[in-house]
Amino acid sequence: MSSKSILVAALVVAGTLGWQSVSAQSSEPVTREQRKAETAAANKSGQLTPAGQGGAPQTKSTQTGTTKTRAQRKQETAAANKSGQLTPAGQGGAPQAKSTSTGSTVSRTERKAETAEANKAGQLTPAGQAGAQK
Repeated sequence: MSSKSILVAALVVAGTLGWQSVSAQSSEPVTREQRKAETAAANKSGQLTPAGQGGAPQTKSTQTGTTKTRAQRKQETAAANKSGQLTPAGQGGAPQAKSTSTGSTVSRTERKAETAEANKAGQLTPAGQAGAQK
């Protein structure tokens, strides 16, 4: 690089820094009351982003409330739960259909006997080794 281009680059940087400091000093400082008033106005007009939801600000809904009563909402939720349309807590995604099975046809003593036989034959997977091959 030549000394001329280094000189030009230094002048450009100095000019940029000088302009930023001049423009920063030309504006008057904002008082705490002014800042609070500006923030309150932005909040009222829906220009603030909700906490924890980065990105662009979301406009506030103009709807003031629901038209259903609490009893109606509870009744609808109970009906949706009964028909299996609700997603189980903590399992996002689509709702899962409820199981229609009625239970096991084998008694507990029969299951215990089968498990004991499988254990003697070495057919059970040791605890903590699921998916490991022998």
